Amino acid sequence: MTRKTATSIGFVAVLLWALLALFTVGSAPTPPLLLNTLTFTIGGTIGVIWVTVTGGWRALARVNWRVYAFGTIGLFGYHALYFSALRLAPPAEAGLIAYLWPLLIVLFSGLLPGERLGLLHVVGAIVAFIGAALIVLRGGASFDPASLPGLGLAFLCALTWSGYSVLSRKLGDVPTETVAVFCVATAILSGVMHLMFEQTILPQSTLGWASILALGLGPVGLAFYVWDIGVKRGDIQMLGTASYAAPLLSTLALILAGFAEPGWTLLLAAALIAGGAGLAAVGSARSK
Repeated sequence: MTRKTATSIGFVAVLLWALLALFTVGSAPTPPLLLNTLTFTIGGTIGVIWVTVTGGWRALARVNWRVYAFGTIGLFGYHALYFSALRLAPPAEAGLIAYLWPLLIVLFSGLLPGERLGLLHVVGAIVAFIGAALIVLRGGASFDPASLPGLGLAFLCALTWSGYSVLSRKLGDVPTETVAVFCVATAILSGVMHLMFEQTILPQSTLGWASILALGLGPVGLAFYVWDIGVKRGDIQMLGTASYAAPLLSTLALILAGFAEPGWTLLLAAALIAGGAGLAAVGSARSK
């Protein structure tokens, strides 16, 4: 596989993640942990079939158990927080704050040995922060304080994925097949916690079930596998920069589907968050 091909495959994940918020809204009223269980069961099944067909089970047996634990916690934590955030706050706003993760990855990476933060990193962080502030403060006195818990979970979601992505650099090179194990383990963990803490509420319509199937096949399934291929064999810098388009694409998808109002504040916030992360990416490129 060429570097260009791997990069193109990885970019598919960005397009799929842009639909994560849309399908999450469509899956309501399924509670977050149950949604985790159902979608990761689908995503894990895809992986199990793939590993079986390619004969990758032997390679998985050589992977340290810490890698499996780390990957499971990362996937479980991110999506449990994400699904909860979109249930407790307006989906477009919560989704945009969650999409601060590309910027946070750049900032956290700058603190690693051998890396440094430059002026564009700082400027990008400030620009993206202004975008996030617009979401929280928009509407003034009309802002619903009930949305704050969901927006807070969205920010924790961004911290979780960015921390997971940066720390994963220390795990070394592990086969893409491990993603299948991450998904299956996340489904099992989510199922146990759902039975302990949630009431079982299944989708009430064809749209709800279709959204769950779409989540499991795409943003919570195929996306992880193609992203893993892209970042390991393709141009990771280009993929990182491309991921900054996800907030804009996600917001546009929600607007087109009628789940968000196309107000100037929302669109400006999306542009600021994506633009700030893009500035940070340029700073990283110049520092290399």
